[in-house]
Amino acid sequence: MTTPRRKKTEPKPVNLALQGGGAHGAFTWGVLDRLLEDGRLQIAGISGTSAGAFNAVAVAAGMTEDGPDGARARLEGFWRSVSKAARFSPVQRSPWDVWLGNWSLDHNPAYLAFDAISRMASPYQVNPMNMNPLRDILEAAVDFESVRACDAFGLFISATNVETGRVTVFPREHLTADMVMASACLPFLHQAVVIDGVPYWDGGYMGNPALFPFHGETGTDDVVVVQINPIERRGVPRTPQEIQNRLNEIAFNGSLLKELRAIDFVDRLIDEGVLSTDHYSKVLVHIVENQEALKPLGASSKMNAEWAFLTHLRDLGRQTAADWLDATWDAIGARSSVDLRAMFQGIGPRHRG
Repeated sequence: MTTPRRKKTEPKPVNLALQGGGAHGAFTWGVLDRLLEDGRLQIAGISGTSAGAFNAVAVAAGMTEDGPDGARARLEGFWRSVSKAARFSPVQRSPWDVWLGNWSLDHNPAYLAFDAISRMASPYQVNPMNMNPLRDILEAAVDFESVRACDAFGLFISATNVETGRVTVFPREHLTADMVMASACLPFLHQAVVIDGVPYWDGGYMGNPALFPFHGETGTDDVVVVQINPIERRGVPRTPQEIQNRLNEIAFNGSLLKELRAIDFVDRLIDEGVLSTDHYSKVLVHIVENQEALKPLGASSKMNAEWAFLTHLRDLGRQTAADWLDATWDAIGARSSVDLRAMFQGIGPRHRG
C-alpha cells in the first residue's frame, strides 16, 4: 500500500515511545511505516521495549542504510521473517477460527498445551538448551553495526534487571542482539538473558516503554506513545486466561502510568507557578491508539505470526496513524493532545484536539 507524500513542510521533532505486545507489535510497525512515509514528523528519539525494541532497532538500522525508505524496508523485512519462521509451527489458528475470522489461538491444542506447561514448569526445565529462534531472526533481519552507527535519533532499549528489579536502558553505541532479546524476555517462556553477568527479563515490567531517557537528551518535549496494551478493560475477568491476561496488562502498563502521572504532576506545578519555566518544561504527551480494534483480540493472538494477521495489524496501524496525524498535527510542538489529568481522575484518556 503506497500513499503519496504530502507537500513538503518543516518536520516537527518528536520522541516515539513504543510498547511491547508480541505479534501486536505489527500494529506499531504500521504506525511507524505511515509516519516515515508521511514525512511531517522528525524522529528525535525512540524508546522501545520488547516488540517495541524490535521495531526500534529495525528503524535505526534502516535509517542508517537508506533513510526513511530504508527504515520502512527493514521493518517489513523483520516482520516478514518472523512470519516465515512461524509457517510450520504447530501453534496456528484452528480451521474453525479461520472460518470465523477469529485471530486468537485459544482453540489450538498446541497453544493450550504450551500455555499449561508454562504454568507448571520453568523454561530452565522445558528448554534447558535455551533455544530461541527469534534471536536468529533478529540478527538476520537487522544489521547491528548499522544500529550502533545510527546518529539520526536517540535510541533507548529497556530491560528489567532481575536482581535489582530496576530498569536498565542499554546505550545505542553498544547495543547488541542480546540486549534486545533481554528487553523481550518473558520469564515464563524464556530463560533470563545474561549480559556481563547480569540477568535480565522483559523491560515491560519496569518501563513499557521508559520515558525518562528522553528528558534533556533529544531536544524536544513532545512524546508520542504508541499504545498497544489496553489501560482500561470493562468487566470482571473470570477464566484463568482472562485473569492472567488482565494481570499482564496491568503490570505492563503500570510503569508507563507512573511516568505519565509524574509528568502531569510537574505540569501542574508549572501551571501553579511553583516551578519556574526557566528550569522546567512541560512534556507534551500524545498517544496513538486504537483500542476499539485491539481490545477484542485475545491474549493468545499475541503469538499469532500469520502474515495475514501481521499485515492486518500493519494496515490498522497505518490508518490509525494517518487519522491521528490529521487530528493532532496542530497540537504537536504546542500542547499535549492527551488530558492526563482526566486520565488520573479515573475518567480514562481524553484526547484534546
